[in-house]
Amino acid sequence: MKRRKFLKAAALGTTGTVLAAPMVNAQNAKTMTIVSTWPRDFPGLGTSAQRLAERITELSQGAIQTEYFAAGERVGAFDSFDEVSSGNSQAYCAAEYYWVGKHPGFAYFTTVPFGMTAAEWNAWVKFGGGQDLWDKLSGEFGLKGLACGNTGSQAGGWFNKEINSVDDLNGLKMRIPGLGGSVMTKLGVSTVSLPGGQIYENLVSGAIDATEWVGPYNDFFMKLYEAAEYYYTGGMHEPGPALSIGLNASWWSSLTDWERAIITAAANEENAAQWDEANALNGQYLQRLVDDHGVKVREFDDDTWDAFGDAAAEVYEETREHSPLAAEINDEFQSKLREIGGFMANFEVKFTTQRNRVLGLD
Repeated sequence: MKRRKFLKAAALGTTGTVLAAPMVNAQNAKTMTIVSTWPRDFPGLGTSAQRLAERITELSQGAIQTEYFAAGERVGAFDSFDEVSSGNSQAYCAAEYYWVGKHPGFAYFTTVPFGMTAAEWNAWVKFGGGQDLWDKLSGEFGLKGLACGNTGSQAGGWFNKEINSVDDLNGLKMRIPGLGGSVMTKLGVSTVSLPGGQIYENLVSGAIDATEWVGPYNDFFMKLYEAAEYYYTGGMHEPGPALSIGLNASWWSSLTDWERAIITAAANEENAAQWDEANALNGQYLQRLVDDHGVKVREFDDDTWDAFGDAAAEVYEETREHSPLAAEINDEFQSKLREIGGFMANFEVKFTTQRNRVLGLD
C-alpha cells in the first residue's frame, strides 16, 4: 500500500513538473514571429497555420506570444526560409519541398512522387528515424523542422485540356513544385514553382496551362475551375504532403524544455487536425465542383502512370547523386516506404479495396 501511494505521488509530481506553466507576465513572455507561405485566411492551408500560431500562445498560457504574418505581409512566400534561417523571424509555416533549391533532400519532408501517404509518412518521421534525418538536413541551414499538417493524397491537377496519353503532357506549361515537377519536366512539361497566391492569375491569363494545388476543399476556394475544366484525381506527385513549422535552430535551442514541449504539442495537434479537416471536407467540395461549376473529373490512364514511374526512377537517381546526405535520405526513405507501405498494402489497402467494391464506393 505504501509503495503504491509512493508511486502515485511520484507520478503526480513528475506530471506537475512537465505541465506546470511558469509565472507569466509581460516582461518574461517570449515573442515568436512566424512567417508563412500561405495567404491570410486561406481555407485549409492558411487557416491551419493561423490556428497553430494561436494554439502555441494558448497552450503556453501567454508565455510564448506569437506574431503571425501571412505571405507577403513581412516577406515574400518563398523568402520565408532565409528569413528564419537568418534569425530575423523565429519560424515559418511552409511545405519543405519549396526548398529543394537549397537541397533536394527537403522534398522528402513534404512528399515525393510515388512516395508515402500521410499515415505512412507520419509513421516514418515519428517512429522510423525520419525526424533524425530531417534534423540532420535542417541543421545544416540553422533550422529545426516539425510536422504541423498534412492534406492527404492530392489531386493530379487542373488542366485546360484532357490528358488522354502521356503525349498530351508534352509542351504544357504547369505549376508544380518539388520532385514531382522534375518528373513532369522529363515528360516534356515546362514547369514553374509559384506561391499559392499567384496561381489563379497565371492560370487565367494563360501564362500556365495547368496547375496542381491541393485537393477539392482547398482548390474550390482558389476558383481554378474558372480557367481549367478538367480536374484529375489522385496524382503521383503528392501522395501524402506534410506541412511544416521550421524554427530557427539557435532560437529553438534557447528555449526551455517546457517551451519546446509546448510548441511540439501544438504542432502535433495541428498535424492531425489539418489532415482530419481535409478528409472531412474534400468529398463535399468535390461534389460542389462538379454540380455547381461543371468540373469534369478525370484520371490518368495506366500508360501515363507507367511513364510517371519511369521518370520518377530517373529523378530519384539524380537526387541521390547530389550529395551523400541526399543519398542517405533517399535510401532510408525508400527502405521505410517498402516496410511501412508493404504492411499498409496488405491490411489497410486490401480492406478499403474490398469495402469499396462491396459498398460500391469507387
